[in-house]
Amino acid sequence: MRLRFPSKSPVYAHSIPDGAVARYAAASAGIIPDTESLLALDPPLLRSLSKEFKVESLAARMCPVEFEDGTAAVFALAEHVASDHADELARQLIRAGYRSATPARYVVNASLLLAVGRDAFRSDVATDAAVGRGALAEAFHELVEWGVRHHASDLHLNVNLHEPESEVKYTLFGRYVAPECFRRMPTRMLMEMLAVAWMDISGGNGAVFDPNAEQQGSLSRCYAGRDVMLRWASMASEKGPCVCLRILEKNRAAGIPPLESLGYPPQQVQMLEQALSSGGGAVVFAGTVGSGKSTTLASLMARLPEHRKVVTIEDPVEYTIPGAIQNSISRRLDVDAHAAFATKLRALKRSAMSDVLLGEVRDRETGLAFMDLAGSGVNVYTTVHAPSVSFIPERLASEFVGVSRDFLAIPGTLKLLVWQALLPKLCHCALPIQHAIKHDASLGHLRSAVETLYAVPTEALRVRNEDGCEHCRRQGLPELFGYDGRSVASEMIHPKLHPGFPEWARQGGRGEFPPPLRSAMDGAMDAALRGIFDPRDIEQRFHSFETEARLRALPQRP
Repeated sequence: MRLRFPSKSPVYAHSIPDGAVARYAAASAGIIPDTESLLALDPPLLRSLSKEFKVESLAARMCPVEFEDGTAAVFALAEHVASDHADELARQLIRAGYRSATPARYVVNASLLLAVGRDAFRSDVATDAAVGRGALAEAFHELVEWGVRHHASDLHLNVNLHEPESEVKYTLFGRYVAPECFRRMPTRMLMEMLAVAWMDISGGNGAVFDPNAEQQGSLSRCYAGRDVMLRWASMASEKGPCVCLRILEKNRAAGIPPLESLGYPPQQVQMLEQALSSGGGAVVFAGTVGSGKSTTLASLMARLPEHRKVVTIEDPVEYTIPGAIQNSISRRLDVDAHAAFATKLRALKRSAMSDVLLGEVRDRETGLAFMDLAGSGVNVYTTVHAPSVSFIPERLASEFVGVSRDFLAIPGTLKLLVWQALLPKLCHCALPIQHAIKHDASLGHLRSAVETLYAVPTEALRVRNEDGCEHCRRQGLPELFGYDGRSVASEMIHPKLHPGFPEWARQGGRGEFPPPLRSAMDGAMDAALRGIFDPRDIEQRFHSFETEARLRALPQRP
């Protein structure tokens, strides 16, 4: 695709054949990694030429610039520096009479490129007019697309109004990381970017982006060839607004991963399928934020037979569940009761369904809905935020959610309780522990602790290869080298198998909670002994193996 310029544009003052600029070799480009390097250029940068060449819409990808000696160059992102667009822009610079700088092109990171495009380094120009809404919107979408391409679950835009630069971070494999290409984002530009992006958010509270208020909404768009929904949640902090964008790929039914591929072992898959086949009661999935509860819930619901009528109430719909009648209900943060939510529940109870997915129980409104649905005899599937499987009844009965303890104690109300965590999976380049011990003596103590605690051979244990390989390396993110996705570690409680459970739920957790058949930490170690997890990541997620040994040595309650 060629750049198009208006016929009256001054760039046609000189006529030079297209062949005057040969296909550019990306390796010939200079690199400007940060602001200091930009300011140290000799000759110094004079101004952006985006407005003169009417290419403001490309400012998020490339920008023509002039230096103080009258030469010109093209600043571009690494993936665009040798593109057809950049070639054509270089031709237009020559046609306009500019001499090519040496080097003629520079690789610049996204935040610095936008700052250059807005003439942020030129004090005599009002920067607001340099790049319009389109470029800022494009810059926002570039941030999201990077996250989609790298399988991030969240994009975090943390504005610090007291500093000239702010943070752009992502959640990747459960880690909160800052890619090198988006570091040092100018604060003013990030604020303008958020204001422009909010204009496209649907279901949001507030007509404009308000840095002093909590706002939420959603945006659906295609990124990197995938249909994606962004769930916007902003928070007003002391330093400035913090916006978290949950990146939800709109999977087709065929894209929902099966329980086995999520990391559930056969025994637990069997327990989940038994819960599906039995009538009435609630299956409750718990975990911390970002633990994959919704994915597991969708995977379970996809296993329901076609003769069951399934209706969902979600905020928002995250997965397309085959055969289900799915409903998105957007609830505002500043309202306790929502008429649309109550109306949907009344209609739901008249729809003769057999199974209901209630996306999340998180407040009194959803707590009442949970009791209403679970008490009606239908099968209910939902999620809560909780730190362990034993805490699920406490979370439901908490003052904030308000589910009655007497209701939870009724036999059959809670059919299955599941708690899960996501741990990073090792890449195929992981190192056998016996090899890694030669370079890190502490691994010898770790191996001994595992052997003592679990009394099993540890030859199959592997640890992360910090150098990574071609498959697992990610640009600017060495903390993720050696990993390849995440997998579940979970624990379950079947209340009917524990006669003391109703009394435990009614009494507010006093006494000994019925233990799960196998703890999530033990399940994670089973996977580690098959080379899936690094045992150090298990300790980081749960607790040390020495602590586990002390816990097991404590006298058991009668």
